[in-house]
Amino acid sequence: MDSEAKRQFGEFVAARTPALMRLAYLLAGDQHRAEDLLQTALTKTLVRWRTLRHEDPEAYVRKVLYHEQVSWWRWAARRRETTVQQLPETPTADPSQQTDLRLQVRQALMRLTGKQRTVLVLRYFEDLSETQVAEILGCSVGTVRSQTHKAVARLRVLAPELARRTEILEARS
Repeated sequence: MDSEAKRQFGEFVAARTPALMRLAYLLAGDQHRAEDLLQTALTKTLVRWRTLRHEDPEAYVRKVLYHEQVSWWRWAARRRETTVQQLPETPTADPSQQTDLRLQVRQALMRLTGKQRTVLVLRYFEDLSETQVAEILGCSVGTVRSQTHKAVARLRVLAPELARRTEILEARS
């Protein structure tokens, strides 16, 4: 590239960069990505500057900006990796066992009567005392105790897999 073409390209870049940067930002939606996008477009324009300087070089840059952004969208859609700011330092446990247990508990609770389910949820899920549960349900503490005992006994009959699972978990600890 001769010195005259370099000078003309430099003048073009100096004069049109603010407007082209706004366009790149609107296309990319991110300042850093917009800077990369504009730099790529200007690099491709520089390569073709000899044939473009007599035409409308800004139209060419806009076209390159658009095509590069579309290429990036397509690349991002195919990309399977997800970048994170910080890598986890410790491996995480497999949550599938907890999910299975939750599903089993939910299914077992749904097989209980409404009153039994309510007593168990208030006592063990909400971690309320027998007195608090009795106040909420408007009954005596003795009723809460007996309903809790009956509900747990019924759960053992309806969902024996939960009892086995509890025994396994207790043996591991």
